[in-house]
Amino acid sequence: MKLLSIIKKSFREQIRSFWILLLTISMAPFFVCVYYLIIESYVPHYDIYMINNDMGIELNAINYNFGDVLSEESKKTDKKDYDLPISIRLINDKEKAIQKLKYRKADVLIIIPQNFSMRISQIMSGELEESLTFEFIGDLTNIEYMLSAIYANEILSNYIYEISGQKKPISIKETSLGSSGEIDDFDLTMPGILILSIIMLMFTATIALVTEVENKTIIRLRLSKISTIEFIAGISVSQVIIGIVSILLTLAVAVILGFDYYGSIWIIILIAVLTSISIVFFSLILAAITKTVNEVLIVGNFPLFLFMFFTGAAFPMQANALFSISDYPVSLQSLMSPNHAISALNKILIMNMSFKDILPEILALITISLIYFIIGAWAFKKRHMRIE
Repeated sequence: MKLLSIIKKSFREQIRSFWILLLTISMAPFFVCVYYLIIESYVPHYDIYMINNDMGIELNAINYNFGDVLSEESKKTDKKDYDLPISIRLINDKEKAIQKLKYRKADVLIIIPQNFSMRISQIMSGELEESLTFEFIGDLTNIEYMLSAIYANEILSNYIYEISGQKKPISIKETSLGSSGEIDDFDLTMPGILILSIIMLMFTATIALVTEVENKTIIRLRLSKISTIEFIAGISVSQVIIGIVSILLTLAVAVILGFDYYGSIWIIILIAVLTSISIVFFSLILAAITKTVNEVLIVGNFPLFLFMFFTGAAFPMQANALFSISDYPVSLQSLMSPNHAISALNKILIMNMSFKDILPEILALITISLIYFIIGAWAFKKRHMRIE
């Protein structure tokens, strides 16, 4: 009987510790659902673009352009010879193609050389000894570039064999997008780690808000007629300063350990400020559903894990876009502001792109921050700032 009493008491204590119990039993099912949604949204597809610079050749008074034939035949490969999720498109504007690479609307750009037809004719006549050279342009750190390049290599080799009857090897001249060809694995993880240093504001900002509630000092603030906006703004300023210090300290440690970054430190600070504001506004939502610091430390684990593991903060990751807004891809991860901050830092620090290239990420950060603020400020005011 004593054992039964202890069991009943233990269950009652667990039910009283509602948030801990909820975290314990729901964390694994929660991640099952999240992984399912991400995997369902990520259907592998490889987009290959081609630019045909082939000048053609005249054989027996007939003009031939084997580059045109290659372009047309390549577009049929996914239907003809390969059971692969690839699309091959012909494009004439190199700058436009590079923009598509920057926005992840394309994985690799293949440039057919000007002397391609002449080289093919030399292979057919047995005069060519060296291999044919194609230029591949892309983000060399992107796994989708690597797979697309492998498929493209196979497609080009098969075409040359079909047209000439010879297994002639081809050589690839890789041109990296930005500075992607010069970085190592350590450099590749740094944009995510830098933003991770700001994600941790989720706890300090939420605790700063909830402490006022737990210590009942929120009552004095309400009686002093301070507005919700003023209260949030005061806490936000201090948290943004902490966020800037945190990201600069993290960057300094990375540089000491060998991280060689590109871009202006002022752009990094701008991204840090916008991300910090976004995290503070998201913390309002957490503060609205909690009343004590202990609850914050428990409930905060759910969004912390999401922001860490599914935005690329803990390790680089990418999901296929559900749709696009003005060529800017939008995925499930796009609902989380750190995803855009990491993308912006990757373009600036790793790809050595300009401020203009990260304007879509800046606009996305501002938009999501406003959404967080509207939801969080309303919920926090309704829960903690009303005078009964």
